[in-house]
Amino acid sequence: MVAEAVIVYGPAMGLAERIDDVVMDDELRSILERIPNKLNEFGYDPWGMHPPTAVRFLAATRWLYRKYFRTETHGTEGIPDGRVLLIANHGGQIPMDGLVVGTAAILEADPPRIVRAMVERWVPTLPFVSSLFVRCGQIVGNREDCRKLLENDECVLVFPEGVRGSGKTIWHRYELQRFGLGFMRLALETGTPIVPVGVVGSEESIPSVYDVKALARLVGAPYAPLPATLPLLGPLAYAPLPTKFILNFGAPMRFEGDPDASDAEVSDKVEQVKTALAEMIARGLQQRRGVFAR
Repeated sequence: MVAEAVIVYGPAMGLAERIDDVVMDDELRSILERIPNKLNEFGYDPWGMHPPTAVRFLAATRWLYRKYFRTETHGTEGIPDGRVLLIANHGGQIPMDGLVVGTAAILEADPPRIVRAMVERWVPTLPFVSSLFVRCGQIVGNREDCRKLLENDECVLVFPEGVRGSGKTIWHRYELQRFGLGFMRLALETGTPIVPVGVVGSEESIPSVYDVKALARLVGAPYAPLPATLPLLGPLAYAPLPTKFILNFGAPMRFEGDPDASDAEVSDKVEQVKTALAEMIARGLQQRRGVFAR
């Protein structure tokens, strides 16, 4: 049995190494060596993130980031060392915004940071995607795990609009929806700086003209977008268009106060972040020369 395993396992390992040689170029190897994460003896962190898997996946997201979405990124030098909350606007039906922000942080920041996005609770129900998300560092958005990540000095991405933002129609693009308060309470509890990230490009990537709520309830999804490109493009209407992405990372914002203060008191601080984020979005819209510009 051992001999048979070696016969099968040997060629498989050889193929994996050859694939690795193609995927892992010098840029990706350098990033892997410089990622500041705390791992166990098996190379995983407490939440199942595996840096080699994340960096190999980066080979694909890098192409999307640089070639497909032609992303321009500003301000990553302001991402502080240690724990930090990235607070971004949400839109586009599927989380291309999270993918692009995460790719920017690992390609453009120094040192590179693996972004731990707080994903919606329905994401782990998707086949294959859930395991890949975990290996790449993404976790379901619950307060306890987020707090532990921050205490571990991680870079955490939060979309305070939640599904209110990701599922909005094209008629409401770049209109910030109501923010949850949880991220601010965590920032106060853990002494974490907040960096607003204005994302321009995602909200036109799958332009939805209507949310088919009856269909959403039927399939157990938070929303069911009706893309503007249906029926012209058929199923491809649900693939993101090659819109021009522009990211603006703002200056770190630091807050003090009681994390258990009243909603009204915490809301005042949240509004400051929301205002700063709106400014980042407005800056990106001014910088962009067109939805599909080079």
